[in-house]
Amino acid sequence: MTVYFIGAGPGDPELITVKGQRLIRSCPVIIYAGSLVPAAVLQGHCAEQVVNSAELHLEQIIDLIKTADAKGQDVARVHSGDPSLYGAIGEQIRYLRELGIAFEIIPGVTATAACAALLGAELTLPDVSQSVILTRYADKTVMPAGEELGSLAQHGATMAIHLGVNHLEKILAELLPHYGADCPIAVIHRATWPDQDWVVGTLEDIAGKVQAKGFRRTALILVGRVLGSDHFSESSLYRAGHAHLYRP
Repeated sequence: MTVYFIGAGPGDPELITVKGQRLIRSCPVIIYAGSLVPAAVLQGHCAEQVVNSAELHLEQIIDLIKTADAKGQDVARVHSGDPSLYGAIGEQIRYLRELGIAFEIIPGVTATAACAALLGAELTLPDVSQSVILTRYADKTVMPAGEELGSLAQHGATMAIHLGVNHLEKILAELLPHYGADCPIAVIHRATWPDQDWVVGTLEDIAGKVQAKGFRRTALILVGRVLGSDHFSESSLYRAGHAHLYRP
């Protein structure tokens, strides 16, 4: 028996991996995060039991897994995006290790990747930014020392900020001294879902645009000069005269 932590992707049912889809369609037990994973992701399943974990607390989820383990039934534990990012799988894995229950993590398409695709953007441009910082706004979960937005912003790297749209004004105040008022920023609501929407602006004017849209939750903030720059060097990889293993 194995518990498969499956990344369902950002919302579009077609943005799940082939392996993730195969496991969902073959596991006799499915526990899925129904508040963030569309039911269409489960299409074609033949599970005996399908449970929405949004209605459960951690101990209840573990009890379901223990029951499946006693029956020798594999479990598809379906999370949104990639389960290794803000998926709350660490606490589940800790229980599984104590219980001696096998598990495997199946990666998924991240919200950051989906938002970059929606914007038609490359997040790592030569001369502009070669790093991407994935972080969140500190609300109920306190950020460790040195991971405050102001500290991370000092790098000037491309930044993806989760769970922060309701605190946009505070976020902008921390970013402004490091990125500048003219720095491009985008707020993307429910990327790849049928009702997806987004706004693009600068740190100076984005708050008004977001307020006009009425975004309140399930939105990702992307900030960085890569979002508005056509002034960057071409990569070495495809540069004529640059030799490598496949192009002597």
